[in-house]
Amino acid sequence: MIRIFKTEDGAMHEKEEMQPGCWIALTNPTASEIIDIADAYQIDPDHLKAPLDEEERSRIEVEDDYTLVLVDIPSIEERSGKDWFVTIPLAIITTNEVLITVCLEETPVLTSFMDGRVRDFHTFMKTRFILQILYKNATQYLQYLRIIDKKSEVIERKLHQSQKNEELIELLELEKSLVYFTTSLRSNEVVLEKLLRTEKIKKYPEDTDLLEDVIVENKQAIEMANIYSGILSGTMDAFASVISNNLNIVMKFLATVTIVMSIPTMVASFYGMNVNSRGMPFATHPYGFVIVLGFALALSLLVAYIFNKKDLF
Repeated sequence: MIRIFKTEDGAMHEKEEMQPGCWIALTNPTASEIIDIADAYQIDPDHLKAPLDEEERSRIEVEDDYTLVLVDIPSIEERSGKDWFVTIPLAIITTNEVLITVCLEETPVLTSFMDGRVRDFHTFMKTRFILQILYKNATQYLQYLRIIDKKSEVIERKLHQSQKNEELIELLELEKSLVYFTTSLRSNEVVLEKLLRTEKIKKYPEDTDLLEDVIVENKQAIEMANIYSGILSGTMDAFASVISNNLNIVMKFLATVTIVMSIPTMVASFYGMNVNSRGMPFATHPYGFVIVLGFALALSLLVAYIFNKKDLF
């Protein structure tokens, strides 16, 4: 899908045709749409297709007629009725006339610009537009990291009540999301550092503060992702130990009960042997059954008392 935007009189307007100073937003474009844009602005089609590969790495490529900036942005993926966090590539291509963005799906990073919710935003100021997208991207990471932290707290409270595999799997998914975030943020950091040294992209003096803000926000997101990842990893290890310890307690209890219950079984087995009754104690006694049963019960209670003293129950 192709959408064209241009700021006029300080407001965002969606256009029907491409024109100088506009922003061309490609969302999961078809092959024909890629060819049309590539022919119109002499862009390598492979560069337009690059962000459609979820495994594409972040980078900057400077060509004669355009510059490609490829970064990773956070996204929400629904699996099994639940939302999980992943990262997808976003390409920003600047030419002498227009700025082009290419992404697999609609993202809050770009929709805020489309809706006109970003201040001091102009489509013809391409360098500032790039920095504003990168700044919005870093703040989006921070927002999703806070959501991940809150979700982990909810799951942790559930685990305090009952340890189930489902909650542990959810924690594992959140930890995977943090790994994706950390890796993508570090790749974006490399892009930002290279952006500082790229002379092809013209920088306005007033954009210096914005670029510094982008770098600070990105570093903060990296630190938060590392902190949350460490906390989550420690939490999973702690609950795994708790679950293992609970299993050991149950197994110890069952083993103790098995030993106590085996004593009457042993006594009954002895009396069940095919031997001469004259050789068995109380075999001819009128209350022999009761006496033997009482003896077995007393022996079981004695063993249970000893085990209880040793805290084996």
